Amino acid sequence: MTAASTVDRCPWCGQDPLYVAYHDQEWGVPEHDGRALYEKLILDGFQAGLSWITILRKRAAFRAAFEGFEPARIAQWGEPEVARLLQNPGIVRHRGKIEGAIKGARAWEKIEAREGFSHFLWKFVEGRPIRNEFRSMSEVPTATAESTALAKALKAEGFVFCGPVIVYAAMQAMGLVNDHMVDCPRHAACAALA
Repeated sequence: MTAASTVDRCPWCGQDPLYVAYHDQEWGVPEHDGRALYEKLILDGFQAGLSWITILRKRAAFRAAFEGFEPARIAQWGEPEVARLLQNPGIVRHRGKIEGAIKGARAWEKIEAREGFSHFLWKFVEGRPIRNEFRSMSEVPTATAESTALAKALKAEGFVFCGPVIVYAAMQAMGLVNDHMVDCPRHAACAALA
């Protein structure tokens, strides 16, 4: 894909090359791989209280520290791994969020065995991305009925750091919601992938 000019893109991504690449290649693309969905949800939880660019800049370190975000591996972790991660300056060193990733991996395993994590998430949008037609960032909600319902279901399964606002951001990243501005070239491109 040829990169669109900065004027055509959604205004939130600005001109940072890392942010532009994320916008142009990942954000809003429908994701169905359970492991990748776990990673996106966990990273959105780590982002709480920070800017997304901070997480993007640390993503390679996160992936290394969390062994590729393999839920089956992370589910086996305990205090030694938490202590190791708390010493890692490449990631966000927050005990609650690290422990939350481990809890989430254990919840992921249960959901994956029962129905598949991808199916679990996608059923909240009836298996198809919600395609919004926003023309201004001021129209984009921070949470919706779907993100509220999904957040509640995730918490019931054992996930933490997954309130309706975090979950809505994750839904946008996962492609469950297409919130690219209608005049952004990625809006139609992501819609075609649905």
